[in-house]
Amino acid sequence: MYTATSLNLTRPVCDMATPVETFAWQPLDRTAGDLEGQLYRSFRDRILDGTMPAGQRLPSSRHLAIALGIARSTVVQVYERLKADGYLLAQAGSATRVAAIAAELLPLAPSPTPGLSEPADPPEPARLFAPGMPDLTDFPHASWARYLGARARSLRIHDLGYGEADGLPALREAILDHVAKTRGIFARPEQVLIAPSTRAAINLMSHVLMRPGDAEGNVAWMEEPGYATAQALLRAAGARIVPVPCDEAGIDVSRASGPPPRLIYVTPSHQYPTGTTMSLQRRLALLDVAQAHAAVVIEDDYDSEFQYGSRPIAALQGIDRTGLVAYLGTFSKIFAPGVRVAYAIVPLRLLEEVSAALQLQGSVVPIHIQAALADFMRDGRLRGYIRKMKALYAARMAASVAALQRHCCDILRIGEGAGGLQLATWFRDPHVDDSAVAQHLQANGFAMQPMSRFHLGPARPGLVFGIARVAPAHVEADVARLAALLKSCGGQSLAPGSRETLAVSTCHGLPQG
Repeated sequence: MYTATSLNLTRPVCDMATPVETFAWQPLDRTAGDLEGQLYRSFRDRILDGTMPAGQRLPSSRHLAIALGIARSTVVQVYERLKADGYLLAQAGSATRVAAIAAELLPLAPSPTPGLSEPADPPEPARLFAPGMPDLTDFPHASWARYLGARARSLRIHDLGYGEADGLPALREAILDHVAKTRGIFARPEQVLIAPSTRAAINLMSHVLMRPGDAEGNVAWMEEPGYATAQALLRAAGARIVPVPCDEAGIDVSRASGPPPRLIYVTPSHQYPTGTTMSLQRRLALLDVAQAHAAVVIEDDYDSEFQYGSRPIAALQGIDRTGLVAYLGTFSKIFAPGVRVAYAIVPLRLLEEVSAALQLQGSVVPIHIQAALADFMRDGRLRGYIRKMKALYAARMAASVAALQRHCCDILRIGEGAGGLQLATWFRDPHVDDSAVAQHLQANGFAMQPMSRFHLGPARPGLVFGIARVAPAHVEADVARLAALLKSCGGQSLAPGSRETLAVSTCHGLPQG
């Protein structure tokens, strides 16, 4: 008869002959089967959350098997899996311990020290503050290569066929499990469709929703300012774009003017490019408007995991109870752009049509990459990597904001930098030609984007910084040089006399008016 068995894995086992102590943990359930998988996940989770630190000594396979009442071969298999995945280290004649390499998977301190795990050399000068790219310096090359290699070697005959156009079921389930836990997504696995990029997903959704020949009805509301690539893709699908003002609380649908929408595109977690988070009141108002017009909301949630001041806010899709929201996500920012995996979680009423369009489009991610990523996620590797990069990016954002405050506060109004990989700033002088300034800066080694690039109408001039590849040890000198360039780039709009009338007591916040 089954009885729940518990084991203490948090205290060192100093004497291998000493009986293993017990404490209340997730028991092994024989009725559920897969005892090996249960034990593996229990060890893995304790290593990932820091309960079992690097160097922690494990009980022998014999003692652990006796304590749990399971076959020793099961424990041996679990230990071998954990060693192969890099969680454990075993040397001849020594006890098995939690591997030092596992430190790369552990969550770092919530207030990281600037320069933590930074490269010795500064970023390439030609790409300083370039938005849109994550940092790949700390990418887990070795472990990802192991997962890719294992899947490439073990592909079966049916894996090498055309496969399912909607994506590998194991990856779709892994993605849903991840976003359900981290973003509050509510869906079924079959609603998850795999695509090679967010661009492909936006293109797919826009072509499904826009009707050929219906110029009057093909209306898409879009945040102003907003993602320029999404603007271009919507136009290519035949949409007539109506810009809707966005402020510190996100898109304000009460200020929308023009015909009713068939589609509404938003980035509620980190508005692109301003970085603001849409308030709950604005989210509810958006859903009300979408329901009133039977419009579909495209929620682009590209870097929601990187929220520095608090836990990531739940996704808009999670509070939608009428099937209005299509949720888009990508691994480009949280993992690596070169993996080329994104996904759309589609409302059930659109699933058949979108799935058929995806199959017709033929945008398929290679099966071995899908399978490897599913394994990588299921084993907790992605979760650990996100935790690590969130701590690094938080330090880089803080260093960037602080340096800009010290050197550029009289020229630029600086965003809060509460999350994401971009930092928005606005010129205090509203007459600055930000495109010309950005061009001048790019000729001198900087790669910020002008704020006007993201507007459909008149724009408050500004610059959008990328912080992902910033080295805190060098940011002070970089920003000091930036300030000197801004002050010397020519034109009365940046002359000291004009700035004096614009200076205010704070450097933060979206521009007013």
